[in-house]
Amino acid sequence: MKAPELYSEEKLKEEIVKTSRVLYEKGLITAIGGNISARIPGGKEFWITPSQLCKSELKTEDLVKLDLEGNLVEGVLKPSVEKLMHACVYRVRPEANAVIHAHNPLTLALVSAGLSLEPVTGEACILLGKPEVLPFLFPGTDKLANAVEEAAKRGPKLIILENHGVVGIGYDLLEARAVVELAEDVSKIIIFSNLLGRKPKPIPEENIELFKKLFWK
Repeated sequence: MKAPELYSEEKLKEEIVKTSRVLYEKGLITAIGGNISARIPGGKEFWITPSQLCKSELKTEDLVKLDLEGNLVEGVLKPSVEKLMHACVYRVRPEANAVIHAHNPLTLALVSAGLSLEPVTGEACILLGKPEVLPFLFPGTDKLANAVEEAAKRGPKLIILENHGVVGIGYDLLEARAVVELAEDVSKIIIFSNLLGRKPKPIPEENIELFKKLFWK
C-alpha cells in the first residue's frame, strides 16, 4: 500500500531541504556544518544530508538514504560524517522520525560558561524538559555516536554536545526543528539575564510538574 502523501519519501526529502535552509538562515547551522535526517514513521531507513555541501543550496537529489546501520541504500554523494549518530538515535528511539544536529552558538556559549539550560519558559518546560549534556567527543566517531545513543535511551528531546553542537530529536522534522530553535531562544534569555546581573526567574516547581503531567508522554 502506498504511503500517504504526508509521509511520502519525496515530501520527506523536500522537508529536509526546507529545514536545512531555514536553520542556515537562522544561523543554527553553517554552510557545511550540521546535518539533518528524517524517515517515514516506523521506517528502517532514513534520508540524511550529504557531507561538504552548502546547507542553503541543497536539492532533494543531493540527499542520501541509509539503513539503521549507516550503510548506503540510495544516493551518490557521501553522507554526513555524523551518519552513525543519527542511525543510533533511530535504533533506540522508535518514536523518533527526525534528528537535527545543529551548531547553536548561544547554547554552546551557555554551557561553555558553566551555565545550565533551565526551563525558564512554559514552552521550554513542555518541549525541552531536561536536556542531556555530553562532554566533548571527537566529531564523526563511534565514541560520539555511542555516547549519543546512551543519552538518547534516557528519552530527551535535546542533547547538548559540549564544544560541538546540539542534537534535536522529534517525532517529525517540525518538532526536531522546534527543539533546536527553542534551545537557542532559552539560551538567549539566560545569557541576557546574567549579563543584566540577574539570574532568570525560575518557573515554580509545582508548575513544572504540572507541565510534565499535561504534556510529557
